[in-house]
Amino acid sequence: MTPELLDLLRKVDTPTVCNAIEVVEGKRGFDHFTRGTVLSSDPEAGAIVGFARTAKIAATAPPTEAPEVIRTRRMEYYRHMATGPRPALAVIEDLDGVDAVGAYWGEINTNVHKGFGLSGALTNGVMRDLGDLPEGFPVIAGSIGPSHGFVHVREIATPVTVFGLTIADGELVHADRHGALVIPQDYITELGAAIAKMQATEAIVLDAARAPGFDFDAFETAWSAFEKART
Repeated sequence: MTPELLDLLRKVDTPTVCNAIEVVEGKRGFDHFTRGTVLSSDPEAGAIVGFARTAKIAATAPPTEAPEVIRTRRMEYYRHMATGPRPALAVIEDLDGVDAVGAYWGEINTNVHKGFGLSGALTNGVMRDLGDLPEGFPVIAGSIGPSHGFVHVREIATPVTVFGLTIADGELVHADRHGALVIPQDYITELGAAIAKMQATEAIVLDAARAPGFDFDAFETAWSAFEKART
């Protein structure tokens, strides 16, 4: 990942990257993306891009393991988040699913993770303290709630599933207010050119539609050119 590509990925939205991956593949059908509606703590913040640091949590009931086991795992979790390749983001599966009540992502945890150098968080779980989250650390979550419940860490660095998307620790993720996707490692070097090609192709229709005097004939001409150029 070059600094130039990272800068580009942070500037474009996740639908753009999704389409660009299909340009790399030369066909439609890429499906390694989230399903359903997500909530963003900062919809205008732009994209979160980074290598996943994964974990699983639960919060609806107290942990059944010994307190020292829970404390040790909690510190192992924070050590995992503080290390590894950068850029990175936390990807956390809440095992409580649709019954999730534990707002793991609040003022304290977001500031801690930002201090570790992470770019943001992606979770199917709960966030809170929306007026007090640090700038530059977006949280993409499944819901908003007031309580942390009995939140505790269950697993660290294992594959997680959020919004129907399974993500392994270390995979490259692009996420924003639309959802998230995993960028295949083999596509990274081609992705910048694919984004440029896709944007140029879309401009065929967009420029025509925004021009004075646009009508069906102009649309038909532009769409024909668009069809020849698109994936």
